[in-house]
Amino acid sequence: MSVSSVPSVELGAVVERLRASGCVFAEDEAALIVETARDAAEVAAMVDQRVAGLPLEHVLGWASFRGLRIAVDPGVFIPRRRTEFLVAEALEVTTPGAVVLDLGCGSGALGAAIAAEREVSLYAADIELAAVRCARRNLVPWRGSVYQGDLFSALPDQLRGRIDVLLANVPYVPTNEIRLLPPEARLYEPHVTLDGGPDGLATFRRVAAGALSWLAPGGHLFVEMSEHQAPPAAAVLTDQGLTARVTSDDELGATVVHGIKPGAARAGGNPAG
Repeated sequence: MSVSSVPSVELGAVVERLRASGCVFAEDEAALIVETARDAAEVAAMVDQRVAGLPLEHVLGWASFRGLRIAVDPGVFIPRRRTEFLVAEALEVTTPGAVVLDLGCGSGALGAAIAAEREVSLYAADIELAAVRCARRNLVPWRGSVYQGDLFSALPDQLRGRIDVLLANVPYVPTNEIRLLPPEARLYEPHVTLDGGPDGLATFRRVAAGALSWLAPGGHLFVEMSEHQAPPAAAVLTDQGLTARVTSDDELGATVVHGIKPGAARAGGNPAG
């Protein structure tokens, strides 16, 4: 079904219902719902879900991320537009043939976005079974391998010391700030994907502690953080033996901490920056 196949009065009614429920971008959301639904009955059901507070991406079953439609199942973290900056930063150092790992992958959006623009060997892992199932579907076009488990413990040992680009969009919201998140995130996304511990850096510290042994020489680690968390996060990487950099995008409100393992990049891998 496309927007043009639905009478304008029906589309208008969807817009008005969404607007009445508080949707700021009611016109855009209505168009996406009508475009995605297979028939009028499904339009009505999807509007009911959205009005009840379900995130739009879960209503649609997909999220837009760097021009890709990424399948997003209920209970799976929704990729944010600001995280496109992390992908853009990683693409700067990702060369053909690189081994890329999307750690804590959720839907697999980061790995998919990299693989859509570079020919790479793609791996992903997440502790949540729902995320693993979702990521496996999303990474089929790029023959990505997806594993279930807690961070690096999920990975086959043959990847140790071979990862050229490590993307780790791990939770970084301090525990006592989760209550301040919008209801769509707080109520519908698993807390394990949000809760970064007392200072938001608990999971990141675990990633940093393992990164040196899993990265290839000259390999890169990219992690999203809030602006105020970036300096202590960079210090953690330095303490673990990585060279640390911080980059930001004011338009997206995004901050990325970038760690580089010492050594020359392996053949077919990445430049060291």
